Amino acid sequence: MADRIVIERLEFQGRCGITAEERRQPQPMAVDLELDCESRSAAGSDHLGDTVDYAAVAERIVDLGGREVCALLESLGEKMLTMLFTEFPVSRARLWLRKLAPPIAHTAGSVGIKVDRSRATHHEQLIDPMPSRFVAQHMHRLSKGRALDVASGSGRHALYLASHGFEVDAIDRDGESLAKLSAEAARRHLHVETKHIDLERVTDERPEFPANTYDAIIVSFYLHRPLFPWLIEALKPQGMLLYETFTIDNYVRYRHPRRWEFCLAQNELLRLTSSLRVLSYDEGEHEGGHGLGSVFTAQLIAQKPRPAVRAHELP
Repeated sequence: MADRIVIERLEFQGRCGITAEERRQPQPMAVDLELDCESRSAAGSDHLGDTVDYAAVAERIVDLGGREVCALLESLGEKMLTMLFTEFPVSRARLWLRKLAPPIAHTAGSVGIKVDRSRATHHEQLIDPMPSRFVAQHMHRLSKGRALDVASGSGRHALYLASHGFEVDAIDRDGESLAKLSAEAARRHLHVETKHIDLERVTDERPEFPANTYDAIIVSFYLHRPLFPWLIEALKPQGMLLYETFTIDNYVRYRHPRRWEFCLAQNELLRLTSSLRVLSYDEGEHEGGHGLGSVFTAQLIAQKPRPAVRAHELP
């Protein structure tokens, strides 16, 4: 039987709640942990390296809990579990996360969630995370064919598109994430080709964006302004661009992302894609997903027009 570390009532000031007011104002929260250790028993060796350092766990939990901003306790709990399984030799974690002073009438105690998760189960859930609500809602607009997932990361959109019959190219600078994506696509017999590319390198050539190639291009929560001409060039005539990322309003409200240059100015996305036909544009507060709560983003669906027909080509 694995050794078990128990940590009771780690308290911190967290920002977690459905309303923006709850997320702005820190509130008292607590978490209890039971951790099954993968390392060999320290009973005989008396060495800290043979067990989980509970002081380090406590420090990381409190730091993460006080730093993250989430709409749901479930989202914050998932972030804590991911950190535990990533940074410590833990095979199973039991977590009780709660608000100590919930804004609910007639509640004298706390409210919270309890999660019991193994490392293997958690890894399986992370392999195929859900697509963003924006992409899922507008999937019906896309014609089946070849798609490009730009800055794909773990590949949630690449896998989603491939599962709907697209041939997908996924490009990112994180080789480890691409390797995991490639392995998962192979396991599920999905057509995903990964390309390890530094999208922000200084260059006059972009072979990763072949002209008139893609029926759909997805960009989600990534912004590198010099890429826009290449994105547009890579679309087939009548190909669709689905683009969503943070606006400056999110930086002003939440100081996220960490630099304001990573955020779009108001209406900037429209200017950057002015050669495309805009089918839908929405700039404001949206559901962020993956623990982000509500965020301020710009959401664009735009189509590359057909080449203009010259007068002598008319029937």
